[in-house]
Amino acid sequence: MDKTLLKGLMVLETINKSDGQARTLEQIAELVQLTRSNTHRTLQTLSHAGYIERDSDSGGYRCTLKMFELGAVQLAHMDVRKFAPPFMRTLADATAETVHLSVLDGLDVVYIDKLDSPKPIRAYSVIGGRAPAYAVATGKALLAFQTPDYIDRYADRLRQHTPATQISIKALKSELSKISRVGYAINRGEWRDGVGGVAVPIFNGLGKSIAALGISGPLQRLTVAKMAELAPLVLQAARELSRDMGYRGGYFAAAT
Repeated sequence: MDKTLLKGLMVLETINKSDGQARTLEQIAELVQLTRSNTHRTLQTLSHAGYIERDSDSGGYRCTLKMFELGAVQLAHMDVRKFAPPFMRTLADATAETVHLSVLDGLDVVYIDKLDSPKPIRAYSVIGGRAPAYAVATGKALLAFQTPDYIDRYADRLRQHTPATQISIKALKSELSKISRVGYAINRGEWRDGVGGVAVPIFNGLGKSIAALGISGPLQRLTVAKMAELAPLVLQAARELSRDMGYRGGYFAAAT
């Protein structure tokens, strides 16, 4: 192993964990248990490479945005489809319902992965298929975490698919607001008669909702009461998947 590189990483991690406060040479040396001269050489190298900078007031050191830039690039290239399968399988085994992984595309959701229910009567869908986001659980879970004016852009595109479809912007916004508070969305047969679902958003390391994980099935079996009962399982799976995607923010109380 390259001990010099390891020392540099130790110093960099120590500064990064200082909550934005500049740390002095002496503080850093004590925390990493290196000599003052060793620590000083390491700090000079990191500063030259652009990873840290010296505070003009205190003389201490703090990380630059280069750390954020490196992390942001890595997070942007993380593919949720690579991380989702074990969580989808756990959810499928626990609920015995069809599991969907969806992403938002305008006013639609696109199903990018799925696991079918083992039961003979189940929700029908195909990978690559689309559904109106405002009428399915995964779509509503994603819409709830967009900018406040997002749904307004598509007001003239809302269509009645079943008697249960919500096409009033005011009512839809009210529902999305509730979803953002409780953390999960429910579909009460709004896209296909007799088919319902419950879903939760997936967040990446930048705190952005990038996908939604959900279950769906016939309303005869997956009643609204049953969906509320299963919601904590979906929340738990989504929270763990989000953690694997680098998300370190807070999650919803029902998931704890």
